[in-house]
Amino acid sequence: MSHLMELSNITKSYEMGTQIVHALRGVNLTIDEGEYVSIMGPSGSGKSTLMNIIGCLDIPTDGIYKLDGIDLSHMSDDEQARIRNQRIGFVFQQFNLLPRTTALKQVSLPLMYAGLSRKEREERAAAALTRVGLGDRLDHKPDELSGGQQQRVAIARALVVEPNIILADEPTGALDTKTGEELMDIFNELNEQGITIIMITHEAEVAEHARRQIMIRDGVIVEDSRSTLENIPDMELVPA
Repeated sequence: MSHLMELSNITKSYEMGTQIVHALRGVNLTIDEGEYVSIMGPSGSGKSTLMNIIGCLDIPTDGIYKLDGIDLSHMSDDEQARIRNQRIGFVFQQFNLLPRTTALKQVSLPLMYAGLSRKEREERAAAALTRVGLGDRLDHKPDELSGGQQQRVAIARALVVEPNIILADEPTGALDTKTGEELMDIFNELNEQGITIIMITHEAEVAEHARRQIMIRDGVIVEDSRSTLENIPDMELVPA
């Protein structure tokens, strides 16, 4: 069985002044299409670096990263950008919305270079906003929306390019617990619709919403709930 993502012995090092920082130290990871994965770890664990490589925002120092069997490890910036735009939607802790722009225009922006007419862009943006429960907020600007609604706009903006992967980096970090739970319901629905969700978080309560939890520490994966499940021997049925 081929994997959607396959990371083999991924390392990433940075120069900081005279020191070399080893952010990732030989990560091996496979993710299959339709999975809902959380990647947890304390600050400085390497989880954001790992997300940047998975999301084609950065390339590893060493190792191989394959997406759908294609090696992305040494692609040019332009090639990585093309894959990002076609395959991956991003949701960040800070909503990154333009302050004086309506929800409809915010969400239609990623389609500007897709060769679609304005009418088509707005129709797809409206459909994406409706999908996250904001069909009645198309003309609202960020200061007219709650924090949870702003994050929903950001999710709709990620969805409008019809990605098969969503990367969410601390998506509930700026929200209260109740609003965060509502957003987790949206991610769960999107995963049930077939979208692969990869969520970076440092909160165990958020990570538990995923069907698979991965823990990274000091640049290496130290726990993976899928491995744990795979290593549990089948129970033998003993006749009563």
